[in-house]
Amino acid sequence: MSENVTIGAEPAPSLVRITHVVYALHALSLLIGVTTAATIVGAFVFGVPSIIAVLINYLKRGEARGTFLESHFLWQIRTFWFALLWCVMGAMLFLTLVGIPLALGFWFGTGLWAIYRVARGWLSLRDRRPMYANSSRVTPNPK
Repeated sequence: MSENVTIGAEPAPSLVRITHVVYALHALSLLIGVTTAATIVGAFVFGVPSIIAVLINYLKRGEARGTFLESHFLWQIRTFWFALLWCVMGAMLFLTLVGIPLALGFWFGTGLWAIYRVARGWLSLRDRRPMYANSSRVTPNPK
């Protein structure tokens, strides 16, 4: 997980719009989880909008290389896969009678974490900032 992100080139406006759409799709999945009988994390991981969003991430990832959007694509992909991992871990806990309360807590916490990640990422995108501005993962693009 020590991928370095180089920031410098200006992304195409269409790619910025696509990144907004991906955040909107993730947010739609979270909203579905909040407003329906589905769990937040369940709707996020297994909902069609989030699956479409992650597919777009992978398809457009190469176009984002060398721009601040690269960090957003990595942020979105990691959010999806870690939420899936924690959802599966919660399901494994749910299989045991004593693990049911832990599983419910796991799923609730992961849902809140996903909401935080989508909100933080989208706000950073709005400000045209990379996700890892204060991280060792970002190296400036040599001019």
